[in-house]
Amino acid sequence: MAFAPVLLAACEPMPQANTSPEGFLNELPPSLIEMAAPKQDLTAVTIDPNDGCYLYRYHGPVETTMLPLRARNGQPICSRPPESV
Repeated sequence: MAFAPVLLAACEPMPQANTSPEGFLNELPPSLIEMAAPKQDLTAVTIDPNDGCYLYRYHGPVETTMLPLRARNGQPICSRPPESV
């Protein structure tokens, strides 16, 4: 069991080349910028690995959290179609 932490650390996902050290995308596709509703922080966007949807950093009055990036029609913006259940 002494080697367990080393084995777990080896399973950590490596940062992608197109992301910042914080895990945010360095560059957003122009179509994504055009599609996104106003008043969302497009300087701090990432993709949720669970569902492939974009998340943006929201600085609220009490806490900072990641929220779904929404299109102008209110729908979440995703990088892949939802998986059927």
